[in-house]
Formats: sequence, structure tokens, C-alpha cells
Amino acid sequence: MNNYKRRIITSGIMIIACILMYLVESYIRPDYAIKSLYKIIIFAGLPLIYCAFDKEVRFKEYFRINDKKQIKFAVMLGLGVYLLIQAGYYILKGFIDLDNIAMNLENNLSINKDNFIFVSLYISFINSLLEELFFRGFGFITLRKFSSKRYTYIISSLAFSVYHVSILANWFNIIIYALFITGLFVTGLFFNRLNDRYNNILNSWIVHMCANFSINTIGLMMFGMI
Repeated sequence: MNNYKRRIITSGIMIIACILMYLVESYIRPDYAIKSLYKIIIFAGLPLIYCAFDKEVRFKEYFRINDKKQIKFAVMLGLGVYLLIQAGYYILKGFIDLDNIAMNLENNLSINKDNFIFVSLYISFINSLLEELFFRGFGFITLRKFSSKRYTYIISSLAFSVYHVSILANWFNIIIYALFITGLFVTGLFFNRLNDRYNNILNSWIVHMCANFSINTIGLMMFGMI
């Protein structure tokens, strides 16, 4: 298989995965546990099927540590991202209807005060890893082998932001919604840049976890738990 075919297939898998998750989010609309199972099958299953046919691609390469200093750097950066999101929330909270978000979570995903701790732990550790494996591992590190760096940066970041379109629908007014989607694209570019130097997903995964910790902190406030 030549690199052109690899690029087409890899890019196609990313597009198909985002379409499938859109259908799950918008039409099947299962509770969070079932949706998470769909996501694992799609985001991990499709790349694994590809790996079965292309022996040059292995998931273990996404975790290869070339410089242990990167972990310290990622943790410090993650703490900064945590504080930045908290600051952004307090600046924009007048435009964010937490009651509406809580209602959407309850109605669409069966997430409420009773199960939010479990869900938040899953989102922070497992869901962040799943997204990093797919968008930054398969969608960036692997795709970069077969494509130009510019193409890889854009397609990976675009897929990451588009994937969240249906998830965030009806959560915010149109201006905040557009800011979030744009911010996710920029975040994708930033995460790719973190991984570009060390050729693994550890930097982006740690920062992603810290970002989720910060968002879940807001969720705890939303449900009146802190």
C-alpha cells in the first residue's frame, strides 16, 4: 500500500468516525454509558481494524517516551490550562446558562447529580485518552507519516472540532457556541504542536485531562456539589 492510499484511508476513517458519532449523538441519542460504548467501538475499533492491515502502524508508538522532561512540562502546562478555563468561565458565566446545560445533560444523556462524579472521572481519564488516541495518535502521528505536516495539522484539528458540533448543540447561545467550536479547532492545533516535538500523545493527553478537570469543576458547581 503506497502513502497516497494510506492518507486517503486514514482521512476517510476520521471522516466516517465523526459522521457515525454525529448520528449517535443526534439520532440514536443513547444514555451516556451506551454512548461511551459506541465511542469506544468507533474511535478505537476503526483504527485497530486499519492497524490489522497496515503493519507499519502500532498504537504503542503513541506512548513512547523520548524525553522524561516532557511529563513535567505537560503537567505544568496542564495546570495553566486548568486555571485559564476557570478564568474564562468567570469572565463568560453571565452568557452561560448552567441550568440549561444541566437540563440537556439530564434529558439527552441521563447525566445528573447522582452519577456526575462517576461520569466526570470517566471523562477526565478514559474519554480524554480515547480522543487523544483517535485525533492525535491515529489522526496526527499516524497520518503525518503519509501526508504533509500542514494537511495533517488541519484535518486532525478540524475533525476534533467538528466532532463536538452535535455534542455542544443547544448548550449555549450561537455566539458562545461559535467561540467554543473555533476554540476547539485552535485547541486541536495546539495539541498537535505539543505532540509534534516528542512524537507521542502524552503531552496532549495530560493537558486534555487537566482541561477536563477544569470543566468538571464547573460541572460540580453546576450541580451544587461544591
